[in-house]
Amino acid sequence: MRALTMIFSMCVAMGLSLGVAAQTPKIPVVASFSILGDMTRAIGGEHVHVSALVGPDEDAHTYEPTPDDAKALLNAKIIIKNGLGFEPWLDRLVSSTETPGAIVTASKGVAAHTMEEDGETIPDPHAWHNLTNAKLYVNNITQALIKADPADEAYYNRNLAAYLKKLDRLQAEAITELGNLPAGNRRIVTSHDAFGYLGQAYGIDFMAPQGLSTEREPSAAEVASLIRQIRADKVRAVFMENIKDSRLLQQIADESGAQIGGTLYSDALASEGPASTFLGLFEYNLTTLHNALSTP
Repeated sequence: MRALTMIFSMCVAMGLSLGVAAQTPKIPVVASFSILGDMTRAIGGEHVHVSALVGPDEDAHTYEPTPDDAKALLNAKIIIKNGLGFEPWLDRLVSSTETPGAIVTASKGVAAHTMEEDGETIPDPHAWHNLTNAKLYVNNITQALIKADPADEAYYNRNLAAYLKKLDRLQAEAITELGNLPAGNRRIVTSHDAFGYLGQAYGIDFMAPQGLSTEREPSAAEVASLIRQIRADKVRAVFMENIKDSRLLQQIADESGAQIGGTLYSDALASEGPASTFLGLFEYNLTTLHNALSTP
């Protein structure tokens, strides 16, 4: 009888503890755009509720915040941004809302590239396209989650270790797939200068009619100059981007004689399909580039 009573008491205690765990609120996290949102979900798992202000297939460069975005910031415990000048609208929104949430810069520690645009030296914010930088991103996100929720540190670190293994596998695949491209196929065109880090990591020269941001439209003279360069250099392929209207790139391909190599995912995840996660996005881009450029 005493044994049954003890077992009953233990079951009740376990049930109560499970009930408390089930009711533990998730950490509200706001990420500036879909790629950071996906990385945060991968590390935070069941302990976080993540919302991304700029969703899949949307352009963070030209995004205009809404009143709902301001409410999300006010309710967030952690706000994760890319930094490097990628989302100045978020900095303004944070300032205007005076949110109490911790601001985390995912790109902290990245050795940023710079470019000259309109006489000004500016950083290239698209650092996630080099997987060495992506590892810094997820490390920074992990440390932010641990600081907000130290009780679950082991959980976050396990997820980080699993994610880093996947990044290592992708990095090895990229070295093989892109490292073996024919020398004459290493100059390609995309909509805007989003792939500089990828190009430097794997020896590909990316050209674009637009600069680091999609806000500034290229002039007719700039487009004509790019078309002449494509012809002169015998550039193999032109690639669309999921966040951009394809008409200008189609015009450039038609007038230059270059082929359309497919669509690359630059500043946003896909709404669905294989590129709907960051790991899937990178692998999709890798496969698309390899398939279009691997033959002499």
